[in-house]
Amino acid sequence: MSNRTSRVALGTFIGTTIEWYDFFLYGTASALIFSKLFFPSFDPLTGTLLSFATFGVAFAARPLGGVIFGHFGDRLGRKPMLVITLVMMGVATGLVGVLPGYATIGVAAPLLLVALRIVQGIAVGGEYGGAVLMAVEHAGERRRGFFGSWVQAGSPAGLILSNLAFLAVTQLPEDQLFSWGWRIPFLASFILVAVGLVIRLTLEESPKFEVALERAGRVSAPIVVVVREHWKSVLLTAGAYISTGVTVYGAAVFSLNYASTTVGFSRTQALMLITLGQVLALVAIPTFGSLSDRLGLRRVFIGGVIGMILLAFPWLWLLNTGSFGLALLGYCLLFIPYSAAYASMAAFFASVYDTRVGYSGFSLGYQLGTVVGSGLAPIIAAQLVASTGTVASVGWYMVLVGIVSLLSAIYLGRSRRGPVSVDAAPTGNSDAEVRVAHNDATRGD
Repeated sequence: MSNRTSRVALGTFIGTTIEWYDFFLYGTASALIFSKLFFPSFDPLTGTLLSFATFGVAFAARPLGGVIFGHFGDRLGRKPMLVITLVMMGVATGLVGVLPGYATIGVAAPLLLVALRIVQGIAVGGEYGGAVLMAVEHAGERRRGFFGSWVQAGSPAGLILSNLAFLAVTQLPEDQLFSWGWRIPFLASFILVAVGLVIRLTLEESPKFEVALERAGRVSAPIVVVVREHWKSVLLTAGAYISTGVTVYGAAVFSLNYASTTVGFSRTQALMLITLGQVLALVAIPTFGSLSDRLGLRRVFIGGVIGMILLAFPWLWLLNTGSFGLALLGYCLLFIPYSAAYASMAAFFASVYDTRVGYSGFSLGYQLGTVVGSGLAPIIAAQLVASTGTVASVGWYMVLVGIVSLLSAIYLGRSRRGPVSVDAAPTGNSDAEVRVAHNDATRGD
């Protein structure tokens, strides 16, 4: 492991942790705070659904972020995009912390909240693909799973930080929590983004990307090439992701509200269940990332998806017991296969697209999957429980999307083309010259 690769792995992990802290912070607040502060004129169920809807709006914006930053990331480089998206995310999150509520400015409050959430969505939509490619493209061909998993580990790390921040402020008396306490975790983003900015400015550009540009030139319209030549891979990438998104956002956002309002856990207990489960995921993700380099990226990913299908109902059954110990066991069981799929996902998905259009292709496929798999999961789960009267409907929902992801992953693995070949000298600058080669990037299928 070179010092350069280690610095990139650490830098992408810390930067991504800060990004996901900001993103998950909103999800936690939407489950516990926003329905009362920004939608107080509605009944509790409608307020919760509207709060989850503002949470989900960011996911509709994420593909736009992927297209915008993917275009410039494939033309100008990965590093500048990671700096810009980090600043966007941090500033938007910090501004949520100074927003007045509905009681102060009326309907303008939720409208401003939605606007800032859209900025968050564009930022994280543009950041994720670049962070994965920076890590994977710096790594050796036989260590892509491990180094890609460190970007993935930023997700549970960010969720742990955001939950710990809310655990601290929820110890305040309720009137103080809803008047000013909830703002503190959001305002802390201004400090965290400054730390992340210093780290990301020290990263070096992806060497594989630089070699690809030197030997084959820039693609004038990367997204056009992706849509024309990789549209099947984009759709399969989106489908393969869905189960992972439903699992983590169902467990981290929907169940936070469900556990504290229906099962009978306190807000603190509900936050602790998710936080402790994510501590396990934080350890498991790099472990599965290393394992995927030995067993194969696709095999580990598919194994994780199958595990999420099989453990959906046991997780819900254990949660519904109302026992903290049994519920924690359920979260830990569910987060193990989730960690396997999430760890191997980065390098698996990244290897599908040519290097010169990799940022655009990876981002578009993944972010389209997040719209369906992540953004809609909390509101669909809440609506299913409200309409059926049983949480078993959420279990069937998780099983259904798991089957979609399983089939998508199988076909995605069979249709992979490998990254761009940089061995042949370029003959011009046309988009048609994006050539591919089956090489070590497809090993382990």
